[in-house]
Amino acid sequence: MRLSAMGDVAMTVPVLRAFVKQYPDVKLTVISRPFFKPFFDGIPNLEFFAFDEKERHKGFAGLLRLFGDVKKLKIDAFADLHNVLRSKIVSLLFALSGKKRATVDKGREGKKELTRAENKIFKQLPTMFERHAKVFEELGFSLDLSDPTFPEKAILSSDILEIIGDKNQKLIGIAPFAQYDSKVYPQDLMQEVIAKLAENKEYKILLFGGGKKEIEILDSLSQPFENVINMAGKIKFQQELQLISNLDVMLSMDSGNAHIAAMLGVKVITLWGATHPYAGFLPFNQSLENALTSDRNQYPQLPTSVYGNKIVEGYEDAMRSISPKDIVEKIQLSI
Repeated sequence: MRLSAMGDVAMTVPVLRAFVKQYPDVKLTVISRPFFKPFFDGIPNLEFFAFDEKERHKGFAGLLRLFGDVKKLKIDAFADLHNVLRSKIVSLLFALSGKKRATVDKGREGKKELTRAENKIFKQLPTMFERHAKVFEELGFSLDLSDPTFPEKAILSSDILEIIGDKNQKLIGIAPFAQYDSKVYPQDLMQEVIAKLAENKEYKILLFGGGKKEIEILDSLSQPFENVINMAGKIKFQQELQLISNLDVMLSMDSGNAHIAAMLGVKVITLWGATHPYAGFLPFNQSLENALTSDRNQYPQLPTSVYGNKIVEGYEDAMRSISPKDIVEKIQLSI
């Protein structure tokens, strides 16, 4: 599962929560992969429709079947919050059947201007949350995102408590990975951050990640410290969401984990390498002060890309310009 896809879906959640609060008489149906269903659990007036990309809804014929399946739900309007080929096709089918539809504008031109090396236009672009809200506005539903609601902190299961112990310490989550290396804080500096935080026995530091290689790295980061626990591979995804909802603060790269924590109402400190929050991906309801970016005086071409997938020679160490001391201070101030 791509982290970027996870982040894309997580970013829709606060907007949909605002929608159901402001339009309680309107029913929403979210079409997404089954994996993401837990994101939407407990949202009133929202039904989750599982997109079966491997069998029933595979290929063009599958998209026709998807249209037929969803049409049976008596849909009045279609909001495309993804703007990719598959969602565009389904959106077009709804339009051809006489339904209202609107598609998110990803602002590609503005993002090109922000990330190009020459004649860069360095300014804040609309956030993805604002872009999603605009889709609903086009369908006749204006949204106010200024007074958000978040789910209650989940009650932690005995499985989780067995691993982390009773919650009598401040819980700090750290998600040190991202889809691209240009967005990952160097491991030696992350070790410094963890070591400094671990000195305070009132903190319990929980490390998040997935996959064999990441689990090995997290094991090495957590091993020297009694109050640092690697959670990767130990609990199911739904339990991970429950645990994240109980964090006092999450430290994350520009990645899906930042958006998951934010959609649950958790304070997030983000670290930015090749990318920048001006592209519109600052996690929901988070302050720009808590987004620590690489030094643009040293690396004037930053941001070099929207997603971190572009390699620029000489910019490999850009994240080293973010000091472990500054990160620790931000976390301490947030608790």
